[in-house]
Amino acid sequence: MTKKNLVLGTLFILPIVVYLFFASGVNNFYRLPILTKGVADLEDFNSDTDSLQLQGSITILGFLGKDAENKKGNIFNLNQKIYKRFYQFNDFQFVMLLPNGTEQTAIDLKEELAGATDTDTEKWRFAFADEFKLKEVFNSLQSNLSLDENLGSPYVFVIDKELQLRGREDDDGNKLYGYDARSVAVINNKMEDDVKIILAEYRLALKKNNNYENRRESILKKKPER
Repeated sequence: MTKKNLVLGTLFILPIVVYLFFASGVNNFYRLPILTKGVADLEDFNSDTDSLQLQGSITILGFLGKDAENKKGNIFNLNQKIYKRFYQFNDFQFVMLLPNGTEQTAIDLKEELAGATDTDTEKWRFAFADEFKLKEVFNSLQSNLSLDENLGSPYVFVIDKELQLRGREDDDGNKLYGYDARSVAVINNKMEDDVKIILAEYRLALKKNNNYENRRESILKKKPER
């Protein structure tokens, strides 16, 4: 009986250990590196939802630019590979930034997205601002990337709840600031793993906090001995 349990335990645990080893790569699997602190929030942006902000949420941040129609494939790649898998996680959102005047394009894009998926698209959010504000947010990422002439980028960025850009310190000899949404391989082999890491990090922190609060409440409820 003991030998059988040992075999079953090994079969269960070994795949998890192997996954953590390979999925983590150069990253510590329980913490995704911080590349930039103090990412600008979305003050003075108009949005399709009330009081939209980055602080307090884990955000996939993108810049669709004036030619958002041309980035439709990127949106569907992200929706299929990342959003559908993780959208039910609390405080997780996708925020796409566009220049003023592209509101109808964003509405049409979101309606098309909703019609092509069986998941709730509520956490797909769109925000609008002038050129100065868009560049201010992008420049605050302090990445090695740039916006194109239409104020857009094919890259998306992982921003944590404390307005910090997360990514990889060493990705083939370079820092990985953003993920190329045009590439299904990048989304599958890099972005998906990194999103798993940061969500697991916050789950662990929440679990530790809840355990602490439960112990604290238990101690406070105990009657002092006489």
